[in-house]
Amino acid sequence: MITNQFDTSLPSIRQVQRCVKDKITVEFRLITGDLITGRIFWQDHNCISVLDGNNEQITVWRQAIAYMKPLGDRVA
Repeated sequence: MITNQFDTSLPSIRQVQRCVKDKITVEFRLITGDLITGRIFWQDHNCISVLDGNNEQITVWRQAIAYMKPLGDRVA
C-alpha cells in the first residue's frame, strides 16, 4: 500500500524534521560535488528546500544528495 505520510520511524526523516524545527544550518554535498549550505525550510517525499545565506530558496531532489551534515548552529 502506498501512503502519502512520512515514515517518521526512519531516523533520516526525524533528523531532517529536527533540523527544520530547530532551524539548524546544514551542509548538503550533492552527487555532482556541489555544496549547499543553509537551513532546511521544508521537505516532502521527493525534495528538500534549503534557504541559503542570501535567504534564497533552493529545492534539492533527494536523489541528488550525497550527504547532509548538520552544522549545529541555530539561525534565528
